[in-house]
Amino acid sequence: MIVANKRLTGILFTAGALLLLPLVAMQFTSEVKWSPFDFLVAGFLLFGTGLIVELILSKVKQTSYRIALCAGAILVLFLVWAELAVGIFGTPFAGN
Repeated sequence: MIVANKRLTGILFTAGALLLLPLVAMQFTSEVKWSPFDFLVAGFLLFGTGLIVELILSKVKQTSYRIALCAGAILVLFLVWAELAVGIFGTPFAGN
């Protein structure tokens, strides 16, 4: 159980550190313009994906299924992130 807590702590720390990147970039350039809502959505996506990966790693025992499910979760994260950023699919979800 202690290993799971360390892994969960690492996942949550990584998600938080990734959220700091645009916050720091906003201090040095005007090209990065995130609103508080952008940080909220990004945090939800990153922390949610991290928790899903933790759930997969704790419940699925077969390594090949673990890899496939984690890769699928990360792929969904990237697709949603790209849709929100630039609207690659042209859905109303991205504001198009």
